[in-house]
Amino acid sequence: MLLSEKETKAICDKLLSCTQADDAQVSVVSDDFSHLRFAANSFTTNGRREAAFASVTVWIDKKRGSANTGDLEDASLKMAVAQAEQLARMAPVDKEYLPTLGAQTYQPSGGYVDATVNLALSARARSIEEIIRMCEKDGVIGAGFHHANGSASGSATKNGNFHYRRSSLVSLSVTARTPDGGSSGYFLRNHFDIAKLDTGRIGREAIKKALTSKNPHTLEPGFYPVILEAQAADDLIRLGFDARSADEGRSPYSAPGGKTKVGEKIFDERINVYSDPWHPELPDSPVAQDGIPARKIYSVRNGVLENLHYSRYWAKEKGKEPTPGPVNSILESSAPPASVQEMIKSMPRGLLVSRFWYIRGVDPRTALFTGLTRDGVWYIEDGKIQYPVRNFRFNQSLLELLAPGNVELIGRSERVSGSESQGRGASLTPALRVKAFHLTSQSEAV
Repeated sequence: MLLSEKETKAICDKLLSCTQADDAQVSVVSDDFSHLRFAANSFTTNGRREAAFASVTVWIDKKRGSANTGDLEDASLKMAVAQAEQLARMAPVDKEYLPTLGAQTYQPSGGYVDATVNLALSARARSIEEIIRMCEKDGVIGAGFHHANGSASGSATKNGNFHYRRSSLVSLSVTARTPDGGSSGYFLRNHFDIAKLDTGRIGREAIKKALTSKNPHTLEPGFYPVILEAQAADDLIRLGFDARSADEGRSPYSAPGGKTKVGEKIFDERINVYSDPWHPELPDSPVAQDGIPARKIYSVRNGVLENLHYSRYWAKEKGKEPTPGPVNSILESSAPPASVQEMIKSMPRGLLVSRFWYIRGVDPRTALFTGLTRDGVWYIEDGKIQYPVRNFRFNQSLLELLAPGNVELIGRSERVSGSESQGRGASLTPALRVKAFHLTSQSEAV
């Protein structure tokens, strides 16, 4: 059971009433999580968990201490506050301390559907059973994870601010593999509204990728023209626009002499990157960092770096305003979108990549990442998919990937969740066709 706004505020007020610290911020989160897992074309586990916890951070003489508790009884709340105060007294001075915010005004953003949180086990089982039957019919072995959760969170400060929000999320990932283990397909999608999660499509896409990946050919590594499906693009494109790291020379947006690249064209002129808490497909918290009311804000507009994100502390250091975001990530084209099929049809030669896995940062100054392709790579020639190919390891800079002259076509942005997040997050990301992508070595992964 999720705590109501009234219940959440009452607990926040109780926590604040227990502390004599100079300043304090408290939060209360309640969560309702349920899941169904299947493997080898059979149901394996299902479960439900309800939980709530509270956290408190205090400052005494600008020294900080934090504690949390999973018990919301009065005695436990008092104990958490006492522990936070004890830690604060022992801590060094928090050099980045700023007073917590006073009362703010927030515009509700939505993103909660009761039916998502209270999804019946029978309805969930029926949708998964249909996928299992499809797998059996097509001779593949299916596995997957379906989870739904609701969350209610509230936060309050000693200086009088309070905010509360409920959110919901349902996700399904499906892996289909041929019985010989030689080919595999994967598909993942999520949504805040259970009515908009197309479980049938998720199953069909995973199965299709497995069946069309049989008997892969081996290609030499190198630079290839590549089509990244939306899943692959979302897995790889991890754009952060932190102002402090740019000012300190640790960022791809740093410039010589302690300057930044704000105002410079860094990406293809069609590319826009922004945050919008009220986007109908990706509603998110109307509360940005430290309780600042969120706003729609562009980081990149028409390929030009427009804004870096200033924390309250760093904004004070630099004499700027703190940034009211980001709270989500939207990458979209200002030009008419191209479908993946249109990208394939007009491609003389190249590769189609389904998704990436085990992605790790290599050099933050060039936004260089490494990782592996997985669950489907296909060779394209003369506008047609010719055959599947074995997987690769890649080393790719995002600045080079999205640079002017490298991006050929951009798809329609769609709600996608990164593979490594297991469906727990989302962004709006399009498929991309690029001229050059650096595949550094072959991989035996399926």
